[in-house]
Amino acid sequence: MVVNCTLGAMSWGRLKLETVVSFKRSGAIVGADLPGRTVIGNYNVIGHHAVVGVKCQDLKYKQGDECFLHVGDHNDIREYCSIHRSVKSSDRTVIGDNNLIMGSCHIAHDCKIGNKNIFANNTLLAGHVVVEDYAHTAGAIVVHQFCHIGAHSFIGGGSVITQDVPKFMMVSGDRAELRGLNLEGLRRHGFSDIEIRGMRKAYQKIFMPNEVNSRSLDDRLAEVEKVIEISHFPAVTSMVQSIRESFQQKRRGICKFRNWAAS
Repeated sequence: MVVNCTLGAMSWGRLKLETVVSFKRSGAIVGADLPGRTVIGNYNVIGHHAVVGVKCQDLKYKQGDECFLHVGDHNDIREYCSIHRSVKSSDRTVIGDNNLIMGSCHIAHDCKIGNKNIFANNTLLAGHVVVEDYAHTAGAIVVHQFCHIGAHSFIGGGSVITQDVPKFMMVSGDRAELRGLNLEGLRRHGFSDIEIRGMRKAYQKIFMPNEVNSRSLDDRLAEVEKVIEISHFPAVTSMVQSIRESFQQKRRGICKFRNWAAS
């Protein structure tokens, strides 16, 4: 079924064909009889029996409140996925562009999903989760509400994420731990060998200190910023910033990491 749409509160609304074209497979439910709006962008595929833009499952939702979902362009939302609207009119659930959301994934209310992410089957995101760009999950993972998943990160299959995943990192396990940089993902997305070497040195200084009685995480982050041969890489600066931001107020900190030197 080909649909030309901005999705309203009740049904598919009509726009010019050259403006918006999306594909709604059989059995899919898009939108709901709720105050607010679901907006579907250009050239999305909504798979068989997917449920997109319906009421959230948060008990804080009050009957009659407006709630919103905005989906960007060129997303492939596969069969049996569920994507819910926001809890309140002051917020919205957002899906960016060019995401592959495989079968039976769930994106809860007020999530913010960036661009070019790949969510393998049964990736489950609780409310208010933020996923940046180019993140990749290996499937059957769950993410606690309010967690942030950094750009170019990789989450191993079956992981339980209860804290933030910094940019460029690879995590796995229950509860998930940092396992190093997402080296394969970085190479695939055009990071040069010299950039990756700089990021590896930064990672080692932050998470694999040589001292038996290593200094605090803040001290190690500050030390990386002083090392001229690695601190000039924008990716290293971005990594350090991503880690620091995870410890700001109302954030959950980062996934645990092993101190190999002390083990």
